Amino acid sequence: MAPGVLADADAVALALAWLQGNPTLAGEFGGVSGVMEAPWPRLVVTTGPGGDLGDMRWNTRQEVTLEVYGDPDGRPGKAALWRLTMLAASALVELADRGDAPAGVPVVSAVDPNGTLAWSPLANGQHRWIVSCFLTLHPPQAMA
Repeated sequence: MAPGVLADADAVALALAWLQGNPTLAGEFGGVSGVMEAPWPRLVVTTGPGGDLGDMRWNTRQEVTLEVYGDPDGRPGKAALWRLTMLAASALVELADRGDAPAGVPVVSAVDPNGTLAWSPLANGQHRWIVSCFLTLHPPQAMA
């Protein structure tokens, strides 16, 4: 394997692109990005603290964190944000079911939630749910 190819298997970039392209999520969220900002509710996709780089040759297991934020004024409520977080996690799990990855795109063989959803409001009271998922993936196939 050529040097740097494993670095092309970026779980956060892949998850973010997948979730941004999901039509169900587009109708539910004010935005899907890597930054906590309006419009609300917002799905933020970031790097999680866990994972396993294996032998640094092929498969890696990277943790991706999904954070769902409500408006600072408290809308929507806790239950509605829980539902949105479940929708986002379910949409991410579907990434492993997409079939063959397009040329140049990392292959995802599994998406496994890491535990359960965690209620974690910010210090200012802004509502937030968090869930982490492990993505098992390998670098894109070499393009011919």
